[in-house]
Amino acid sequence: MLKNNLQGLWKYRVPLLGIFSIATALVLAFAWAGGFLGTGVTTKEFLGDSLDNFPPGYRRAHGKGMCFSGTFHASGEAVPLSTSRIFLPANIPAVGRFSIGTVDPHAADNSTATVSMALMLVGDDKSQWRMKLNNEPYFATRDAEGFLAQVEAFEPVAATGQPAPDKVAAFFQKYPEARKSVEREANATWPASFAGTEYNSINAFVLIAADGKRQPVRWSMRPHAAVEMLSKEAHAQASHDFLFDEITQRVGVAPLYWDLVFQLAEAGDPVNDPSQPWPSNRKEVIAGTLEVNQVVEQTHGACRDINFDPTLVPSGIALSDDPVLAARAGIYSQSYNARLREIGFGKATDAVGKKEIK
Repeated sequence: MLKNNLQGLWKYRVPLLGIFSIATALVLAFAWAGGFLGTGVTTKEFLGDSLDNFPPGYRRAHGKGMCFSGTFHASGEAVPLSTSRIFLPANIPAVGRFSIGTVDPHAADNSTATVSMALMLVGDDKSQWRMKLNNEPYFATRDAEGFLAQVEAFEPVAATGQPAPDKVAAFFQKYPEARKSVEREANATWPASFAGTEYNSINAFVLIAADGKRQPVRWSMRPHAAVEMLSKEAHAQASHDFLFDEITQRVGVAPLYWDLVFQLAEAGDPVNDPSQPWPSNRKEVIAGTLEVNQVVEQTHGACRDINFDPTLVPSGIALSDDPVLAARAGIYSQSYNARLREIGFGKATDAVGKKEIK
């Protein structure tokens, strides 16, 4: 039974590798937050060569992307939950980025089943809310160390070209929650469009009301456009840039919309475990609607120099104790600083013309 399951999962190793490579970066960042890896070598030193060899000017995860701009139309419905002025009924500027879940900035759009939305909202008090959302509904493991364990467990053995069954079994024994994520990836349909995709925060945050009440939440960007999915066969035959070509054409015709939907946790819900979804019957609040009316090549767009670190939140929103959320801050900082150095020294080039990014 285990052998058959492994063969089934290995069949889909190509899309899984994209997730595992990002996961590895998260684990290294988690170690960096502590200042060192288990061997005593600093994570910054450990990542040095890989950062130098990475295509300059690009993000170290989700390297291929496109900037967008628009407006967030706050509904006022979240005002009782949070003191953040971003939730006051108003129209506020929005800058963001669509991307695919691969480290390669020149990858084909059908190389991964993961698509993402990054977003920055700025309130009238200049407060900023930055977020990063994926189409994945949950993380594979309950903590950042589990990502590294997953990478190691699924590393192919030279003799067979497949993972060692005993290592995979040991991994699932320690992180049983990962089984649902691995099986989901192996059987998932693939996004046909950025526009028809729901994006999820995955990590939990805490809204703080005027009376001090704290409400744990997760949120999603729920599309007004119909959700569109492709079969693996159709996805495999898609053109190299089909997602980015489609969103460019679509926004050129009419704006696109997503509702910002808060899911409110109840007592006993796993607030600090991103691998566990909350029950679907939890109360929801629509905090507003995002309108996207322009997309721009990322090398020249406003999103290029923004660090979409999801731990950067305004007053009225607090971080949960989710250990994966803490790990994300480190890798965002490392990637951002490296990109700024490359762009600042004229080493970065665009994807098409191979011209320096200034």
